[in-house]
Amino acid sequence: MNRLVAPPGWPDSVRPPDAPRWELTAEAWLLDLCPPEFRTYPTLRRHIVVLARFAVLHVEACQAACRRGLSEARSELREVAPPDIIEAAVETWLTEDARLSAVRREVGLVEDALRGTRYRARL
Repeated sequence: MNRLVAPPGWPDSVRPPDAPRWELTAEAWLLDLCPPEFRTYPTLRRHIVVLARFAVLHVEACQAACRRGLSEARSELREVAPPDIIEAAVETWLTEDARLSAVRREVGLVEDALRGTRYRARL
């Protein structure tokens, strides 16, 4: 009997690979991660593995923007915000960077599964 297995870090709202209609849950989740305009592109709606690649690149771009914001926060905000607000902004960037790292792992796992990778339970 084959058991459906999702690896650690798999998104909660996506059914495990090979579960009935798992690709539909993956597609919905991927579309929710991406800009709304992605829903209007027929290629992304018809080819879920292409959508997954777009989602990976989108999340990576968000990570790059977050890291840039973090690296520039103190110098760029020094003239317009008091030190406590700047530190709060830095903490916000750090929180968002951590969230995006988790999302990047999730989207990578979904992309791998859409490309055929399957996972086994470890004892």
